[in-house]
Amino acid sequence: MLSWLKESLPNRLYARAALILVAPVVVLTLAVTIAFLQRHFEEVTQQLTHGVVLEARVLQQVASVNPLGSSDQLMEMAETLDMIVTRDPDPPAQSDRPFYDISGLVVIATLRDELPEFIAIDLASEFRRVTIWVDSPAGPLHLNMDRERVSASNPHQLVLITLFVGGLMSLVSYVFLRNQLRPIKRLSAAAEAFGKGRTLPYKPAGALEVRAAGLAFLDMRDRIERQIEQRTLMLSGVSHDLRTPLTRMKLELSMLEPGPEVDALERDLTEMEGLLEAFLEFSKSASLEDMVEHDAVKVARDAVSRAVRMGQTVTLAGELPEHVNLPMRHRAVSRSLDNLIGNAARYAKQARVSVELIAEGVAFVVEDDGPGIPVDQRDEAAKPFARLDRARNQNKGSGVGLGLAIVADIARSHGGALKLLDSVELGGLKAVLVLPR
Repeated sequence: MLSWLKESLPNRLYARAALILVAPVVVLTLAVTIAFLQRHFEEVTQQLTHGVVLEARVLQQVASVNPLGSSDQLMEMAETLDMIVTRDPDPPAQSDRPFYDISGLVVIATLRDELPEFIAIDLASEFRRVTIWVDSPAGPLHLNMDRERVSASNPHQLVLITLFVGGLMSLVSYVFLRNQLRPIKRLSAAAEAFGKGRTLPYKPAGALEVRAAGLAFLDMRDRIERQIEQRTLMLSGVSHDLRTPLTRMKLELSMLEPGPEVDALERDLTEMEGLLEAFLEFSKSASLEDMVEHDAVKVARDAVSRAVRMGQTVTLAGELPEHVNLPMRHRAVSRSLDNLIGNAARYAKQARVSVELIAEGVAFVVEDDGPGIPVDQRDEAAKPFARLDRARNQNKGSGVGLGLAIVADIARSHGGALKLLDSVELGGLKAVLVLPR
């Protein structure tokens, strides 16, 4: 029961707040209206109709005194009772009542119970008048009187007033509540944008608790930006400072006589340079490049063109969307695609790049026919300095374990994700870079 109730509730804050605000008003209005109609209008209507029943019996007695004679006495009595009474030889067979006339049901039921000679009643022909047909020794009598004689006047006014006042107060409360929820919505938008790598201007406003949450968010955002900047500067500084001794070592090795030891040292220096380049690339992936609208298909085409110029065997999928514009850091996304294509070219014979529109946004898909990565090692493969060469082909060389980590870091900075799957068509690894639109 509780799970069904939770699933049926709205998900958005505005809708839930409106439900919390409107539901008590509606329930209270219905409860008061039903209770008042049942306990007041129903009882009052029964009492008024009972009085009409007594008057109808008096008229029946007057008509029974001289059923074949003059009706002057009957008219005088009717005038005294503030009615119009005539003889009607052809009364209707059944009563007539508008569907919305709730008190009319009580009138009809009371007449049937207390007046055996009751024939029919007309509550629909005239708005403020009512006609009752009763049998008598002188024949059917036609009684016409004010509607107020048989039921409480205008019972619907209470319902209308209650609904109007309840609706008006709900509207006023909703406007006030919306003003209170607007700062929360702005805070949510700023947090969501920051999760996608964008920084929106935000100023805390609203209630004290909302202001406190907004200030905490600004402090957190500043700390994260400072941490990213410090990490970038640290990695860049370390990589830059190590280039000088490496350059001196390369110069000194070039002056030595060729030999196996020199060749081994040169290979070590080359590997160290590759490691420094990877450090620099990893530090650049965290830099706060501005988010600009770019065509995702064009970005994929440019990445494939660069890979082909470098001699890598990679193709572009035949059917691609026309234009898919989304905000991105162009250099970072291009670097991610270069890393994914480079990994595929290193460990496989062929690779394929495609762009797909999915529910989460846009997906850059890079598939290969290589050995792939085992399912239980895919989370580890996206971590920095992860080396899974035992699951890959080492004849094509090995990296330093930062390629997929850079892609995953760039994806997270855009609010997206990197997914490592199995390629159904090529049989190797399927790397999916998802960016939100």
